[in-house]
Amino acid sequence: MNQKYEHLFTPWKVGNVEIKNRIVMCPMGGTSLFGWFELGGCHFDKEAAKLFLERANNNVGLIIPGIAPLRDTFWGKWLWQNPKMFEDLKVFMDEIHKTDTKLFVQLTAGMGRSWAITELIAPLHKNKVTRKLIKPIIDTSHELACPSPQPNRWAHDIICPEMTVEQIHEIIEAFAKTAKLCKDAGVDGVEVHAVHEGYLLDQFAIEFFNKREDDYGGSFENRYRFAAEVVKAIKAECGDDFPVSLRYSVESKLKDFCYGAMPGEDYVEVGRAMEESERAAKYLQDAGYDMLNADNGTYDSWYWAHPPMYMPENCNLDDVAHIKKFVDIPVVCAGRMDPETGAKAVAEGRIDGMGVARQFLTDPEWVTKLIEDRIEDIKPCICCHSGCFNFSSSKGHANTQDLTDTMGLARCALNPKTMQSKKYKIEKAKKAKKIAIIGGGIGGMEAAIVCAQRGHSVTLYEKSDKLGGVFIAAASPSFKEKDRDLIAWYNREITKHPIEVKLNTEVKNVSELDADEVIVATGATAKNIPIKGADKAVEAVDYLLGKAPVGDKVVIIGGGLTGCEIAYELFLEGKQPTIVEMMDDLITTKGICLANTSYLRDCFKTNEVPVHLETGVVEIGDGKVTVKNKEGNIFDIEADNVILSVGYNPAPAAPKSKHVHVIGDAAKVGNLRTVIWGAWDVCMKL
Repeated sequence: MNQKYEHLFTPWKVGNVEIKNRIVMCPMGGTSLFGWFELGGCHFDKEAAKLFLERANNNVGLIIPGIAPLRDTFWGKWLWQNPKMFEDLKVFMDEIHKTDTKLFVQLTAGMGRSWAITELIAPLHKNKVTRKLIKPIIDTSHELACPSPQPNRWAHDIICPEMTVEQIHEIIEAFAKTAKLCKDAGVDGVEVHAVHEGYLLDQFAIEFFNKREDDYGGSFENRYRFAAEVVKAIKAECGDDFPVSLRYSVESKLKDFCYGAMPGEDYVEVGRAMEESERAAKYLQDAGYDMLNADNGTYDSWYWAHPPMYMPENCNLDDVAHIKKFVDIPVVCAGRMDPETGAKAVAEGRIDGMGVARQFLTDPEWVTKLIEDRIEDIKPCICCHSGCFNFSSSKGHANTQDLTDTMGLARCALNPKTMQSKKYKIEKAKKAKKIAIIGGGIGGMEAAIVCAQRGHSVTLYEKSDKLGGVFIAAASPSFKEKDRDLIAWYNREITKHPIEVKLNTEVKNVSELDADEVIVATGATAKNIPIKGADKAVEAVDYLLGKAPVGDKVVIIGGGLTGCEIAYELFLEGKQPTIVEMMDDLITTKGICLANTSYLRDCFKTNEVPVHLETGVVEIGDGKVTVKNKEGNIFDIEADNVILSVGYNPAPAAPKSKHVHVIGDAAKVGNLRTVIWGAWDVCMKL
């Protein structure tokens, strides 16, 4: 092991529980051991158990599974009323302990206004009749209940009801009963979810959200009373020696409803500011909590708790390290932590543990690879959220993601096997075949690796002089360092398999290939717009590849993800981007996480980057773009250059047939998840 990581592999204690190293697998939605977001109700989730056991066998110190609601989302049964689930949990804990890894179960009071109500469920809740009809299956009023009536984070026209004192007491009792069942099942501790990320207990703690006038609102002590009573009840039931961690946000990074603070911004905190946090951390420790599992943010500033690639690495470290000065219990920091920085922070006593989440989904063996000095073998998480947490939302819409996706969190865009091991798996082919793959982008490379692992003879054809395809352009912005790492990882991985790579080779006739099966992964081509002067515009890919330098004033036509990322890069360079978009919001595509999209929207809003929504382009002229807005007003926008980013059309090198298979954007334009998962869908059948 490289010496710079040594401090991550020293033992430490939470209460009386010793943990072998400082690497904590943090909780993620979808990784609960209690499969709660399924119509069948809560049950022991064997897929999640398999995921954790694999990580435990790969040297993680402490595992904290994703949230387990104390009450089923469907059918409303309390967790403690399901003894069979805890019997299964005990068997699993015996297996976990054979690895010398410790595991805490995270229990949640609920989501309140942060409950990601979907477009399917929202209208059923809004209608009193349908809300009553569906109540036995899903009690939306219970799920949405929060300290005081206020707008839901996802559907702003839904006002969340106020939680009753009776409901509060039921939840506190359920925490104690469920924690005792966890303890009896051999679980090493529990984590209370959460005075964190704007979830229910956090809404009670933050004055901005809590307007109650009873014992659970108003004063500092009243606002933190709910969280304090929870830990006291758990300790009373389980004993003082049973560890209780608290998921904790140091600062809310909140400027208003649905409006967060940018890194480094000078702003007025309307949520939990550092001064209150210093007091709160000590108060919660004194109430009985044994560890703070900490970062920053709420769902209104979601990019702090779920940092996309636009956020700096280790973005929460300074705030978490500061709060450690005010407590005597261990403090873990999460948020795009890199191992070298994490090890240094542990060595300096700034934190006690390094929290890592999504990297465990992308590469289950990354800790082992770190120990074995195989850093380059670690498949990097690129912070896309496309598989693990792809709840999406735009103006006037609740969580627009499909319900099946909403119910299937904690999967990984880059690793289809994560939480889908029954569907996606490598099995040797019954008959080895000659496979020709046309296109050396991510989809083509993934297909080549999967086919080679299955025992096929693979030849990969790429018409350019390098592998990576259009993803080379996508990875070019300064904030896409993990994307560039991913391309490098694929290039190295290809060499580990018997794959023949033919660069500078364009395939024009698939029938001439010496192959039993052909996979076409030739991607897509950029759309154009039928307006006067369109030829004066620069294609997005050409700009990203550095083929078309631009001046200071740049108009980007198209406010989808690519257009917004180009505008963000131009802003970082000190230029003056302007976005023109025909839709009523930026990035309205489903499947792009709100943590990612809200960062870009908030960044443009805070820094006054001009955005013209519901606006079409009339003409591109010399030094200007003429546009027409929804009111019918026509006006000019000054521009040194215009970048066109209005989408793509599939461009397969050959049509699909019996032995020709089209994958990725060549079949249907999507994202990295659809490209990689689609490659597996085809390659597993060959």
